[in-house]
Amino acid sequence: MMPLVRVKADRRELARALPGDSLIPDAVDSWTHATTLHCRADAAWPWLVQMGADRAGWYSYDWIDNGKQPSATCIVPELQRPAIGSIFPALPGCKDGFVLLEKEDNRSLVLGWPDKNGGYIVTWAFVLEEIGPDRTRLLVRARGSANYRFRRMPHVMSLWVMKLVHFVMDRKH
Repeated sequence: MMPLVRVKADRRELARALPGDSLIPDAVDSWTHATTLHCRADAAWPWLVQMGADRAGWYSYDWIDNGKQPSATCIVPELQRPAIGSIFPALPGCKDGFVLLEKEDNRSLVLGWPDKNGGYIVTWAFVLEEIGPDRTRLLVRARGSANYRFRRMPHVMSLWVMKLVHFVMDRKH
């Protein structure tokens, strides 16, 4: 049985600016999850930079987001140095996906889904903050623009569905 993982961010984490927030300055919604990892930030970082379908997976429910292929259980050396602009495919076989927009090694990774107007439909930030010896806080924030639609659903419904999806998937992730 999988242990219960708490993904609730505290009030301070919810209110503060995180890397990538400025990429969608007029976000119509934002959700932030957080958890405490029992390791240093530099031990968690390699797992973040290798994420993506057709990469190391998303470490979530592989039958949903990784074409039923298991996510990696070890560090993949050739995936450790993604360049800004690298694609983190959303699903196996896709040529598009999240684009690496910002990164600060061992600290933050910001992905975004481009829209056709040069902006972003959604951004997804992963921030590592050491809070003690072998303890790191992982904050995950998604921000949606007015153009965001989940599977072409109406906008309001899309935001509600995405909050639920991110809660479920981030908890496993």
